[in-house]
Amino acid sequence: MSDGPRSTGETAGAAVPERLGGLRGSIDNIDAALVHLLAERFKCTQAVGRLKAEHGLPPSDPAREEVQIARLKALAEAAGLDPVFAEKFLAFIIAEVIRHHEDIASEKPGHT
Repeated sequence: MSDGPRSTGETAGAAVPERLGGLRGSIDNIDAALVHLLAERFKCTQAVGRLKAEHGLPPSDPAREEVQIARLKALAEAAGLDPVFAEKFLAFIIAEVIRHHEDIASEKPGHT
């Protein structure tokens, strides 16, 4: 048996785990960035919730939400991301933000 070069299939097969590892490392880094970005976003929306509660504004702003959804869908299309996915993702975030705003409003002193 020869100790010569491996066949193309063997060489490609050996590279797969390395390529997978590199891609998965990139995915892990992106996931970490997403978590940090979402944390920053929620810090801002918590401040909005406190401001709304202080001034008796409703937790939800449907007009703002509609604009945000349209904006995000356009950004998604420009980035090559499925705009339906982007809309679902933002809808999930908006629902969570509204829940936080409702919680903040219910904690406001004198609120019944």
